[in-house]
Amino acid sequence: MKTRALLTLILLGGLLTRAEAAPWQAGLHRLALTDPVDAQPMQALVFYPSSAAARSTRLDGYTLRVADEAPVAMGQFPLLVMSHGNTGTPVALHDLATSLARQGFVVVAVTHPGDNLRDHSRLGTLSNLYGRPLQVSAAISAARADRLLSPYLNPGKVGVIGYSAGGETALILSGARPDLDRLRNYCVERPMDADACKTHGVLIADRSELAPQADERVGAVMLMAPLGLLFGRHALAGVQVPALIYSGDQDQLLAVERNASALARKLPVTPDYRLLAGAGHFVFMAPCDEEQRQRLGPLCKDGEGVDRREVHRSLHNETAAFFSQALGAPEPAERSAAVQDTEQ
Repeated sequence: MKTRALLTLILLGGLLTRAEAAPWQAGLHRLALTDPVDAQPMQALVFYPSSAAARSTRLDGYTLRVADEAPVAMGQFPLLVMSHGNTGTPVALHDLATSLARQGFVVVAVTHPGDNLRDHSRLGTLSNLYGRPLQVSAAISAARADRLLSPYLNPGKVGVIGYSAGGETALILSGARPDLDRLRNYCVERPMDADACKTHGVLIADRSELAPQADERVGAVMLMAPLGLLFGRHALAGVQVPALIYSGDQDQLLAVERNASALARKLPVTPDYRLLAGAGHFVFMAPCDEEQRQRLGPLCKDGEGVDRREVHRSLHNETAAFFSQALGAPEPAERSAAVQDTEQ
């Protein structure tokens, strides 16, 4: 544990040094792609390091500070893909995405068709459970082919960030195979769990030909308040990548012992598990401004003694350090050139 802590400190120090040497802003690019489930259009927001001036913009009720469609900073940067929770929006995680972009990562934040803020049509279906990972894989391919982004993406493995149901998505992508009987049994035990048991533990078989599909390009996962009911030890055996897991011990939606803590015990590669005292399910969403506190209510309210901004400061730095170690650190142009000179 001491060695891991030392490595984390070294990585954080390196990230801070690079941030001071190359003060990046977060660029924002809108990526259009095709939903592999039904061949209809889907959207993603891409946050990336840029040297252009950032400006405040309002999107889905959140204020973001970004450089809209600005050039990407020169260098080679790791690719991350972000999967939001059920009925959510990627913009609710904007502060994590923009922080990672400023630290040298390209973050593709997908909007899952049929399971987002405006469209709930696939909730409780097999096409949602198995379609979400396919959509993330499509986003990886689209980013690597995108004219703005592709010259600046390093060729290595990709990281996946999953919040709530997005954690389930990230696990499938990294090799987990859901056990649907586990959900049925859980809902027999806890029928009052309205979030997990909306369909009484039986998913609607709208696309019975779909199956869980891992993506060999995924090299690390970071999970926040993950949904893990469908995964026993055997179902997780294929997950052979490093994982960083966060959860609050006062999660209002997911039983921590049956989700995050169970994953921490059962994953074959022991994850780095951070259980946050007093924190609830929504602490991982971006800190709220006054207008959001009035409009969103419970989504903005944290437990006594929990400072969401302080939680996020640690979250941002620890996530950057984790992915730098797992995938390789961002390489600004000046460092890449220096490496090439020494190799010659």
